[in-house]
Amino acid sequence: MLALKCTQKLLKDMKTAPVELEHTYPFFSWHANLLQLQKKHIIFVNDATRLGFLVDGIRSGQVAKLKETFVTGVKEYLQLEGVRRGLVEQYFLEAGEISMGKTNDRSVLGTLNEMSFYSQTMRFDHTHDLSAMLNSMIYKPIDYEEPIQVFKKEIMNRYS
Repeated sequence: MLALKCTQKLLKDMKTAPVELEHTYPFFSWHANLLQLQKKHIIFVNDATRLGFLVDGIRSGQVAKLKETFVTGVKEYLQLEGVRRGLVEQYFLEAGEISMGKTNDRSVLGTLNEMSFYSQTMRFDHTHDLSAMLNSMIYKPIDYEEPIQVFKKEIMNRYS
């Protein structure tokens, strides 16, 4: 199961009730929150690797579109970062269906807030550009490494 752990703010905006997420593997778990830049964005951060990803164009109550946009956007972004398509497809195949629950990890929320703060000052043409900038920064919870490199190592170790 791929878990989207949403803040109360995002759950309210999506007009959905969270499900109880019991055992979730951190590599298949993402925290999510609303982010207001020039327009509304939703920022996602992977629990295990701290890979950050942004989407826009989601209106209130569009849960199905949020899930679809998340999957297609992450696939596109990872391929732009040089991750082989087969590895990305295997990741989503193993992850399975998407469930939305509540946030539960203060460390990941801290990284999410840090990325949100950095996003306020950065200029970008596409959300993939901003995601790439955020993922090239180093973060303490992943031993001062870049999230994209940590994600690439994890996906390569898991599926190669």
